Amino acid sequence: WSQVVSEAEKIVGYPTSFMSLRCLLSDELSNIAMQVRKLVGTKHPLLDTARGFVYDSRNNLQMRGLVVLLISKAAGPSTAELSFQHDMVSGIYSSQRSLAEITELIHTAFLVHRGIVNIGELKSCDGPLKDMQFGNKMAVLSGDFLLANACTSLAQLQNTKVVELISSAIGDLVQGIYYENSKSSEENCLTDDIGMSRWKEQVFLSHSALLAKSCQAAMELAKHSAEIQDMAFQYGKHMSMSHKVH
Repeated sequence: WSQVVSEAEKIVGYPTSFMSLRCLLSDELSNIAMQVRKLVGTKHPLLDTARGFVYDSRNNLQMRGLVVLLISKAAGPSTAELSFQHDMVSGIYSSQRSLAEITELIHTAFLVHRGIVNIGELKSCDGPLKDMQFGNKMAVLSGDFLLANACTSLAQLQNTKVVELISSAIGDLVQGIYYENSKSSEENCLTDDIGMSRWKEQVFLSHSALLAKSCQAAMELAKHSAEIQDMAFQYGKHMSMSHKVH
């Protein structure tokens, strides 16, 4: 996997393994990292999430941004945008690189938010109650901080359709996570075609919508036609669904 990611990074001319590094090294997040150290010795999931950003050797966390850059490179500029090729590096527009970073920030924010634990279900071995409550506050605030950074960068792209697409993807993520947490164990069983339909709907909302709409937005930034935008959407949707199945 690492070799595949390395080859893909050469194609797009961008080390996506460090895509979030600019944000992660900011003073605000450095302060958050110092606070998270207080959770050492507990079983709060925020600790594992934080470790994954640093030590994840398979680079799964950075897959979405890399796919956005690869599909941008593959599609190239549209005929309407040929006069703006001076803005391209390795066949990719700077706005598309920004979009890839935004996609990663949104995904990272939701990973952090997923680390919130249900205080009512805690066991004594998980850690002191005050530490677990503190971890929940850190997960909420640091996830919100990443999401706010992503939304600021999104506005700077100055493309209303892209803003609409990514905003709707954030809404889909929220709905998908709510859907996951509200289902009973019986509904989680895939016993018939209706069960499969529900699974596909849930996975689209909680996993596929962000990549699908980011791929579509990348095509919009290069002024590609609606047909090519739909192809990009379907590619991102089916790739993330296959990743979830795997």
